[in-house]
Amino acid sequence: MKLRTSTNISAKHKLSTTMRSWLHILQTDLEGLKETLDEAKKENPFIEVQSGSEVKSVAKSKSKQEYQKNSVSNEIEALSISKKSLYDRLSEQIEPPLFPTKKSQDIAYEIINNIDDNGYLKNEISKIATKLNIKEEDVQKVRKRFAHLEPSGVGAVDLYESFLFQLNDFDLSSKLYGTCTKIINDFENLQSYQNEEGFLDAIKIIRKLKNPPALEYKEQTVAIIPDIFITNQNGEIKVSLNNSYYPDIIIDTNGLEDEFDFVKKKVKEATNLVEALELRKETLTKIALMLVEYQYDFFQGGDIKPLKLDDLSSELDRHHSTISRAISNKYLSCDRGIFSLKSFFSTAVDEETSNSAIKSYIKEIVKNEDRKKPLSDNKILALVNEKFNISIGRRTITKYRIAENISSSSERKKQYLLEIV
Repeated sequence: MKLRTSTNISAKHKLSTTMRSWLHILQTDLEGLKETLDEAKKENPFIEVQSGSEVKSVAKSKSKQEYQKNSVSNEIEALSISKKSLYDRLSEQIEPPLFPTKKSQDIAYEIINNIDDNGYLKNEISKIATKLNIKEEDVQKVRKRFAHLEPSGVGAVDLYESFLFQLNDFDLSSKLYGTCTKIINDFENLQSYQNEEGFLDAIKIIRKLKNPPALEYKEQTVAIIPDIFITNQNGEIKVSLNNSYYPDIIIDTNGLEDEFDFVKKKVKEATNLVEALELRKETLTKIALMLVEYQYDFFQGGDIKPLKLDDLSSELDRHHSTISRAISNKYLSCDRGIFSLKSFFSTAVDEETSNSAIKSYIKEIVKNEDRKKPLSDNKILALVNEKFNISIGRRTITKYRIAENISSSSERKKQYLLEIV
């Protein structure tokens, strides 16, 4: 008997005891689904798992919550980049004449082991010295040579030292070099140097410096695999699953199920596995439809409205934990970009306003603020309260600003100064 069962078994509304053991199928992301099924295959000799055609979307891994905007299409090919790691790039440069002795090379390798993903030295010099049983001065002497390695600026203890390291890449006059170092060493008081001779030239150089120094090794292209596609066609919103990515489960007993209880048991387990896979599809489809209903304004270009997991669990007659599993590590692709399902569940500030809407508004007004007079949190608070007709505190505004990686008004003023042409 051969039975292809990718879509013809409807999922049950209530989970049986057996089905509960397959809840991890609901929780796993789409990319890991075949791997999860392959693990089940190892325990059941009567099933085969065949891959579907892979439909992915491309996004940059700048952060866990930041995705490159793409148009939704039926087939988007994933990109991959093969490049040396930061460790490999640095290690290949640990050789004479910069590191002429075995001791200097051993110290250099230990420094590399303690450099974080941003390119900064994450451990104190003293800890490295203690581990190698050498003097701190020896470690410091070797570390200073990292100013001559690529990528430039790596191995520094902080942003300012990294900038000083990177100045070595420029052919500067002694006077301009001195102005640059003076500004970098007193960066907190950047404004006080505006009237100094050579200030604009120095700022032009500083603007070219990388922050963080290992930036090129962080911005790698990765594939985001959406479970759900939502398209807006002439004002009509349509929902579809990434069905082509789902594996097919084939049950093949060669007629033995009628003769052996062991085979019957394994066929039952395989059928439960198929039902679990269909439960995943059914649940995600219902969640997608509910998201369109609750967040209709968002898919038409508006803001995300307040929505809790309990809202969906009651509507779908599913347990809160089932909904939580279903949205975990799942993504949705629409004409506004690629978003995690979790991003559609936001806390309500009041009945009509979500914290996501306020955060989006804060980002918008900061983006368009007067760069000579950046908005303070109190001024942002006044604008928010007026815009949404609500009353929240300044601390809440500060918390939202920090959550969106927006610097304080004083820090933004310094950043704007660096953008002087």
